[in-house]
Amino acid sequence: MGRVIAVANQKGGVGKTTTAINLASSFAAAEVNSLLVDCDPQSNASSGLGLAKDAQRISTYHLLMGAAAPEESLQPTVLEQLWLIPAHKNLIGANIELVDAEAREFRLRNALASLRDRFQFIVLDCPPALDLLTLNALVAADTVLIPMQAEYFALEGISELLDTVERIRASFNPALAIEGVLLTMYDDRTSLAKQVTAELKKFFGSKLCETWVPRNIRLAEAPSHGKPALLYDVRSKGAESYIRLAKEIINHYLAEEAPVEIDQPA
Repeated sequence: MGRVIAVANQKGGVGKTTTAINLASSFAAAEVNSLLVDCDPQSNASSGLGLAKDAQRISTYHLLMGAAAPEESLQPTVLEQLWLIPAHKNLIGANIELVDAEAREFRLRNALASLRDRFQFIVLDCPPALDLLTLNALVAADTVLIPMQAEYFALEGISELLDTVERIRASFNPALAIEGVLLTMYDDRTSLAKQVTAELKKFFGSKLCETWVPRNIRLAEAPSHGKPALLYDVRSKGAESYIRLAKEIINHYLAEEAPVEIDQPA
């Protein structure tokens, strides 16, 4: 069964969608069947993979409202082993329409259940808010990947997200784990970045990703061409960072899945 990774942080502008697009694409480039689910009404993950806005297309909204089967919503992408479930601005309405709905927190989890054997990794791009859409993503996820900038305001915001994760564990998804904290738009030349990194290392230990993503103009340009960075410029530092991140997560996944060897008595 595949791993579902929610890319979440309630703070905007930290590289969530860039991370979701390029992580899912790097999984696919490693010849792993992968799915990107756009859970954000801004639908930037969808346009970042070349899909034009189309109100008639089956989207995450239809899955949450039970109006379409998951298999109907899958869209092929420019990468052979990457599929996309797109979003649309009508997803904003789901926050209101789901308020009184039965099992409202489990809608996405139930919708993705039939796809988990088909994809080794399912990446969920969350909106920059702790709303019902993000709640659905975190309840559906096995792990949460938290992109953040190496700034002190980001440190304050992450505590709020961790509190939400604990509440979700207590009420809806006890198995939810932290996949890692990913430093984005990182400049290792500044003393502030080094200080924040040291604080994060003390708090998160091995959960702080070894990979970090630098500020990179090619990474910023890629979405306007409807391509992930590894297709836009595979030699760019941004593309290389996400390829390393995908390898790091795949290695963790394989280590967890590997059977434990038990020494037999002589």
